[in-house]
Amino acid sequence: MKMKFLLGLFALGLGLCLANAQEPTKAIAVLHPTAGNNVTGSVTFTKSGDEVKVVADVTGLTPGKHGFHIHEFGDCSSSDGSSAGGHFNPAHKQHGAPDASDRHAGDLGNIEADASGKAHLEWSDKVMKLSGADSIVGHAVIVHEKADDLKTQPTGNAGGRLACGVIGVAKP
Repeated sequence: MKMKFLLGLFALGLGLCLANAQEPTKAIAVLHPTAGNNVTGSVTFTKSGDEVKVVADVTGLTPGKHGFHIHEFGDCSSSDGSSAGGHFNPAHKQHGAPDASDRHAGDLGNIEADASGKAHLEWSDKVMKLSGADSIVGHAVIVHEKADDLKTQPTGNAGGRLACGVIGVAKP
C-alpha cells in the first residue's frame, strides 16, 4: 500500500513538472572559429506565431557570400567543425534554397559579408521549430567558407567550415 502511494505521488509530481514545462520561445548559438579561422558571431532564433525569426551577426569573414546552415549534431568539438555532421534534415528532403518548399530544415542559404568582413542577416522561417521532435535546439550552426549554390546535393558545395556554435535555449 505504501509503495502504491509513493508511486502515485511520484506520478503526480512528474505530471505537474511536465504541465509547467514551457516550450522555448528563444534560442541562441554563439559561433566560435574552427582551426585557422577568426570567424565569430551569434545567431538568435525567436518564435513568433508559426515562424521562427533568425538574426545573425558574424565577423571575421572574407567579403561575399558564405553558406549558413544548421547541422545535425550539437557538437563543435572537432577542430574543423566536422563533428557537427551533415545538414539537419529530419524530413529527408533535398538540399535547396531557404525559400524552397522542398529543402532541409537546416538550409539557411547564405550570409553575406561586407568589405570589412561583417555580416548581418534577418529572416523568418516556417520550417524551423524550437520544440518537438524536429527542434533545432541542440543542433549546431555552421558558417562555411564559400557560397552555398542552393542546388548541389547534399550540401550546396559551400566548402570548409569557418565557425560552429551549438543552439541552446535562451532566456526569453
